[in-house]
Amino acid sequence: MLRNFFKVTVRNLWRNRSFSVINILGLAIGMASALLIGLWINNELSVDRFYSKKDRIYHMYSREMDNGRLDAWGRTPSPLAAELKKDYPEVEDASRFRTVYFLMTEGEKHFNLEGAFADSGILSILDFPLLQGNARTALNGRHSILLTEHVAKSLFGAEDAMGKTVRIDSSDNFTVTGVLKDLPPNTEFTFQYLLPWAYVDQLGWDAVGGTWQYTNSGCYALLKPGASEAEFNRKVQHIVRRHVTTGEGFAREIFANPITREHLYSRNENGVLVAGRIRTVQLFIIIAVFILLIACINFMNLSTARSERRAREVGIRKVVGALRSSLITQFIGESIFLAALAFILALGIVLFSLDGFDRVIGIPLALNLSSPAFWLFSVGFIVFTGILAGSYPAFFLSAARPVRVLKGASQKINALITPRKVLVVLQFTFAIALITSTLIVENQLRYARGRDAGFDKDRLAFTFVQGDVLPHYDAIKRDLLSTGAAVGVTKTFSPITRVWGQSTGFSWPNSTSADKNLYFTEFEADADFVKTTGTHLVAGRDIDLNNYRTDSTALLLNETAVRMMRLQNPVGSTVTNVNGIPFHVIGVIKDFIIANPYEPINPMIIRGLATGYPVIHFRLNPDRPLAADVAATEKVFRKYNPQYPFEINFVDDVYNAKFRSEQQEGTLGILFAILTIFISCLGLFGLAAYMAESRTREIGIRKVLGASVTGITLLISGDFIKLVVIAIVIATPIAWLSMDSWLQGFTFRIHINAWVFLLAGFLALAIALLTVSYQSIRAALANPVKSLRSE
Repeated sequence: MLRNFFKVTVRNLWRNRSFSVINILGLAIGMASALLIGLWINNELSVDRFYSKKDRIYHMYSREMDNGRLDAWGRTPSPLAAELKKDYPEVEDASRFRTVYFLMTEGEKHFNLEGAFADSGILSILDFPLLQGNARTALNGRHSILLTEHVAKSLFGAEDAMGKTVRIDSSDNFTVTGVLKDLPPNTEFTFQYLLPWAYVDQLGWDAVGGTWQYTNSGCYALLKPGASEAEFNRKVQHIVRRHVTTGEGFAREIFANPITREHLYSRNENGVLVAGRIRTVQLFIIIAVFILLIACINFMNLSTARSERRAREVGIRKVVGALRSSLITQFIGESIFLAALAFILALGIVLFSLDGFDRVIGIPLALNLSSPAFWLFSVGFIVFTGILAGSYPAFFLSAARPVRVLKGASQKINALITPRKVLVVLQFTFAIALITSTLIVENQLRYARGRDAGFDKDRLAFTFVQGDVLPHYDAIKRDLLSTGAAVGVTKTFSPITRVWGQSTGFSWPNSTSADKNLYFTEFEADADFVKTTGTHLVAGRDIDLNNYRTDSTALLLNETAVRMMRLQNPVGSTVTNVNGIPFHVIGVIKDFIIANPYEPINPMIIRGLATGYPVIHFRLNPDRPLAADVAATEKVFRKYNPQYPFEINFVDDVYNAKFRSEQQEGTLGILFAILTIFISCLGLFGLAAYMAESRTREIGIRKVLGASVTGITLLISGDFIKLVVIAIVIATPIAWLSMDSWLQGFTFRIHINAWVFLLAGFLALAIALLTVSYQSIRAALANPVKSLRSE
């Protein structure tokens, strides 16, 4: 029986080759799209979920009111980890964690690499595979270091790295006590080496910040089996208040966030981490399901369209005794066989396009063809798709009555509502909704990018201070300006695109006690800040420590700060910080975006700082080639800091990276919208071909009676255009509701305009019309004598 089913299936596919190709290609593209999205979703859902103790690992967070909003962030006071281990019996282990960048030197090899400081318990909490060394003791020594496999090979080649010495920041030697396997792509950790926290103490970096008032380090806690997260959060909520009696940090709360939720639930809403990446995952699950469903609808439509031909086959088989169940099995089997062929083609499409897809999403994905689990999933995927695609045609065709079909009775193809028309409307409804949503996402991105940043990003760059740069800063600045490589140079405490500090507790004339809770973004700068960064002075002057030594206690306020401080004449005012130190306001600067371009600008103070600048900004000369400016700048830095590689960061690149997530969503939306339309049009093309073929006699008669080519073309195309118009009507409110909900996540957002829906509808109509016009015109141009004679 199976052999007979197989023969019948192959013969039917071969007899209807054009329909078979359309079916297989449509299913293959749908499957390939679903597989690519599935690989991406699997990676997203697996981020930091591979630890053996994942259900007991928590990232400790701080929570506090910030200018009327309850904010939450993933840094805590440095002493927290030790107290958790000492005083909380439900804590099995806890470790501090802080990202750091150091120059790593071995012989003539120099690498600027991202690493991290951590306590020795970090590897018992986050059990990244250790290829060499003892996880319990590897970070016990003050000058111990763990390298990832890639870094170890870069430094020592094929030699065994264990026991070797590397130099950190051209100052201290460290002994390699362990080699970690390279971190997998599905983790948010990006360190390439680990250093003991004891080295932080040696450097004195925690001398000021290592108190309960400051949140300057990460903390990861491992709870004991059976420990209650809710009870633990209740106990640690006010732990800071036990050590800080007043001022900054007094009202701060601590809570534990499961590491398994970190990646997907990262958006802060009133101090609670909700939503975030999970919404994108849910969105693309829906897209994958609908793309596959559209491909299956193509199969259903084309199969039922050919029902009149196969109805005679069904009638004859029923007359000779075939049961309906055997007919259903035959058609489902054909569908599964077709799905298997499509899956093979889909695998080829996925393997061919995987590199390009990786570049779009920025994550390396892999299709593990050697995994038994993959092939088990594949078989299930083929069977599921085959049954989904073939179920309706199977029940539709097997229900045909032998007497009617053998007498030549046919289906009413011009009925007002048919399953085929409903399925076409469903296809285009999703396609139009996806096009509309993609247009809105792109419009929101364009709106956010077009928002005035408040500074000039063109040719503005920065580099982090390392080695001998700071002692030679004056000479570096002089050479950069004298050679014409730069037209402005300044030192700052942080890049102009990042917030590294916030403070409360400030007071000023006529301020209230409530004003002490106002959070200010802190930024520190040296001379020529305004000139170099292209920010704009509204009043007063720029900070200039070279000519005004008292500018170490000078302040610039942004416009938002002036407004919230209710200062009528800010220049000359005195602002006192939480420690009672007075600062004098010398100028007001126009608001500029330093953090999230989608959020409101916070009040900001920019103060002078005599020492400790870790960042140098410089504006390259716009009158010279960019490559020449970069080469000349590198030459100057290497002259005064030869041991360190020169690394330049362009502000426009860093700023644009703030839109990366939304850009990826938009790019993927465009890609899958195109694929959705293509798959839908494949089905439409096949249906148009069938409709033209089934109406050959009618067309011939109409032409004989004087119908024009245009009239016949509109007759055939009109049926499909009506369906697309109905789809536009249905898709418009669906797209509006979903995108309005998406836009609520942005403080600065566009208003959805009607032109978006009009454009999406026009595109869908134009594409549908182009798709069916070929078959319509071809049928209209056919010789009526030939069609009537053959009939």
